[in-house]
Amino acid sequence: MAVRAARTELGIAQETLAHLAGIERSHMGKIERGEHMPNLAIILRIARALNKSASELIAATEKNLQTEANANDG
Repeated sequence: MAVRAARTELGIAQETLAHLAGIERSHMGKIERGEHMPNLAIILRIARALNKSASELIAATEKNLQTEANANDG
């Protein structure tokens, strides 16, 4: 979700981000939907393509996961 949010904030297509990060578009889709957890190398490539740091993406993901957990607790 954090990747999708950052990508849409920049106004770029999923296919464009995948190309910039050097990964397949279908793989990018799985990452955005939370169906695949990327390894550190891919996180770094995606962050670079988004002009963000890996720590920014990880922090946003952490926040999203916490929000989901809180919603499920209530």
